[in-house]
Amino acid sequence: MNTSASPIERNLNHLIDIANQFKTQGKITNIQEFGSGNINRTFLVTLDDSEEKRYILQRINTEVFRQPELIMQNMVTFSNHVRYRLKDLPLDSGRRWEVPGILLTQKKQNYWIDENGSFWRAIAFIDAAQTFDTIQNSKHAYEIGYALGMFHNLISDLPPDKLADTLPGFHITPKYLQQYNQVVSNTSLNHSPLVKYCLQFIKERQKWAHILENAVNKGDLHLRPIHGDPKVNNVMIDTRTNLGVSIIDLDTVKPGLIHYDIGDCLRSGCNSFGEETQEWEKVTFDTNICRSILDGYFSIASSFLGENDYKYMYDSIRLIAFELGLRFFTDYLAGNIYFKIKYSEHNLTRALVQFKLTQSIESQENAIRTIIQEMG
Repeated sequence: MNTSASPIERNLNHLIDIANQFKTQGKITNIQEFGSGNINRTFLVTLDDSEEKRYILQRINTEVFRQPELIMQNMVTFSNHVRYRLKDLPLDSGRRWEVPGILLTQKKQNYWIDENGSFWRAIAFIDAAQTFDTIQNSKHAYEIGYALGMFHNLISDLPPDKLADTLPGFHITPKYLQQYNQVVSNTSLNHSPLVKYCLQFIKERQKWAHILENAVNKGDLHLRPIHGDPKVNNVMIDTRTNLGVSIIDLDTVKPGLIHYDIGDCLRSGCNSFGEETQEWEKVTFDTNICRSILDGYFSIASSFLGENDYKYMYDSIRLIAFELGLRFFTDYLAGNIYFKIKYSEHNLTRALVQFKLTQSIESQENAIRTIIQEMG
């Protein structure tokens, strides 16, 4: 190692060494941080090859994903199934659907563990496509819904037991409540007005937060393969046609309730301020965007939805917004150990955004239920 190199140069050289473990066609010309994810470290690698120009290099957060090998196992299972389904699924004229390819290492493995024990993977870059942090217009909203419907449709016949549970407890709201209560009981709380607001907000909704898990226990809902994190900026839009082309970030593909996905998609899409805004008091749930997203979703998903799926759809929209706020607030109280932050109150502000969104959803319950009924 060149000890005279600066920390930035040493870090770049280390990244190049990691990237070179994966088989590619060209020489690396640039590596830069990419995306806005809260969990993993993501880099865009640029090559000098005329055909294979870029790919994604990621370091998986093993504090969150304790068995990262299972992520790659699921990605292989998912990718193989979807590619097989796409052979017999005619797409509308002008549409394409991409499955992110997995790059193998020089030793033909789908991941690399470096000398520090860090877990790395490389994924093909989807060209001529982009993502957005917020909904741009009603057409974009429709495509967000269509993409989620396409995703669910393609894996609707994949037995959920074929997928490992990469993140046990993910989207199980009662478990997040249990963690929250443990943190509250073991933490010296800062009783600022905003913290008091969050404490009271959660207290008023604790009993209701079991609704989807109760539905599973009653047999009203059942586990299916899900994406787990289908927020707006995980849906790729074709730059030429403005049509949905893929859903990326497949770490949380696992058995679950499709209601987790529907709720998360609408939570993410119907807040025009985005989840990172500091203007949390202005946050509202836009029912017009909700209608467009569900229009796109139902256009392809109605074939595999049952009566109970519609019955619990409003509850999922309300619950997932509340759940994310609960997770942000719990992490804030615990000392910001899960989500990456940019300032000390970041997770508190994120929690307030989601609680304000939950409140807006609750105030428009009748309108949202009517949209679901009409669109479904």
